[in-house]
Amino acid sequence: MQLEYKNININYTISGKGSTIILLHGFLETLDMWKNLVTELSQNHQVICIDLLGHGKTDCIGYIHTMEDMADAVLVVLEHLKIKKAKCIGHSMGGYVSLALAEKQPQLFEGLCLMNSTFEADDNERKDQRSRAIKMAHTNYENLVRMSFANLFAPESKIRFKKEFEAALKIALQIPLQGYIAAQEGMKLRPNRFEIFKNLKGKKLIITGEKDSLISSEKIAIQIKNSMIIHKELSEGHMSYIENISELTYILKHFIEK
Repeated sequence: MQLEYKNININYTISGKGSTIILLHGFLETLDMWKNLVTELSQNHQVICIDLLGHGKTDCIGYIHTMEDMADAVLVVLEHLKIKKAKCIGHSMGGYVSLALAEKQPQLFEGLCLMNSTFEADDNERKDQRSRAIKMAHTNYENLVRMSFANLFAPESKIRFKKEFEAALKIALQIPLQGYIAAQEGMKLRPNRFEIFKNLKGKKLIITGEKDSLISSEKIAIQIKNSMIIHKELSEGHMSYIENISELTYILKHFIEK
């Protein structure tokens, strides 16, 4: 389905009936990443998946898409569907967008799961990496995406899940240059939202991968100590929905049901 917003269309899907679950994909992904989980979760719930700005079938609105911009686009869909309460699961960048949404509309959330994501802002080194990637994107976009995407997986996962890896990479390569740049610029600007996450009412879960090169499980565990945030560590990399799908599905169903 599509909804008009700021002279573009926002693409989204709705599956199932029951309490609402919102699924937000990550950088260089689309709502298609959730297809296996939607099959499971929509048996007892209404599941809403949204293509974020500049990804999938949702167009760009500029050359900087802040996490707040993306959250506003998500909110337009939720208001259109008259969603008052939901649990939200955000993968990587989708987690950043979820936190921006939680800052704007905390009353919406019955639960929030940051999946292979973090509440932290980029440090200076990470911001510099994004700036270099943006510069490289102008001249060698396809190779940049291939290289960046490969780094999201644990080394052995690229072999063990070759078919899934190649399918996800094919989707990543279809993200337009403008969408890539706008998201990278937006992620550079996001603030630390630990307090937003910690103080949010409802269930709070953060899922990390032991071999994730982007998110440190050890650092997360230290930061959330003495909070009500639950932490689950999986065995592989950043792409738990491919690398640890069975364990992930079990954890997410428990998060949603209990």
